[in-house]
Amino acid sequence: MNTNTLEKMKGMRLLGMHRAFKTSVESATNEKLTADEMTALLVDSEWDERHNRNIERTTKNARFRYKATIEQLDYDGGRGLDKNQIHRLADGKYITQNENILITGPTGTGKSFLASALGQQACQQGFKVLYANVTRLFAQLKMAKADGSAIRDLAKIERQDLLILDDFGIQPFDQPSRASLLEIIEDRHGKRSTIFTSQLPVKQWHEVIGEKTVADAILDRIINNTQRIELKGESLRRKWNKKIEDNNK
Repeated sequence: MNTNTLEKMKGMRLLGMHRAFKTSVESATNEKLTADEMTALLVDSEWDERHNRNIERTTKNARFRYKATIEQLDYDGGRGLDKNQIHRLADGKYITQNENILITGPTGTGKSFLASALGQQACQQGFKVLYANVTRLFAQLKMAKADGSAIRDLAKIERQDLLILDDFGIQPFDQPSRASLLEIIEDRHGKRSTIFTSQLPVKQWHEVIGEKTVADAILDRIINNTQRIELKGESLRRKWNKKIEDNNK
């Protein structure tokens, strides 16, 4: 076996090539391949390795609330979840077209799970994604403004191809949070996509944002070029807990 070549591949962190070349030598596959075929095998293996590592890295950096996938979604007729709409969203075109998604519905109906599933799908397609609980995000931004790191944090948010703002409007926005929200929405408007989840119907968002002029500006940018999903039905969380209790009886 050409151990010198293998060590050089490992030293250059060509891990996909290293694994493919090692396997081909051990199985004597390399003796049956032309030079072009061998080159294609090594390049394809390295590409796959780097692609998979990139997906792992972007998924980890996204910090999703749930490890959810599109395939795990429940399309029960009473939930208001349109399978055709989800399949259209799964192709990621809404991200390249800078569209927003508003997911609303009562607590426990799977809003965060759905948002996480769409986010995971986006990571698989190579998009940069960030999940954030709204209350915690704006608390962090307040502290960041105090220590001077807010500009860096806001720039990171702006760079994300897809931003997921979970539990939007769970508590009213104060002046600093309202200003940060306006800056985030303004930076991303027409350039990036954002998914919002909220227990509140959209018609109540104006009140929870507060300060009419600012709320008008924010909502005009959020609602423009937006797809909506309104979830309904019994709380899936309560349903699942009841199922566990019944199984334990």
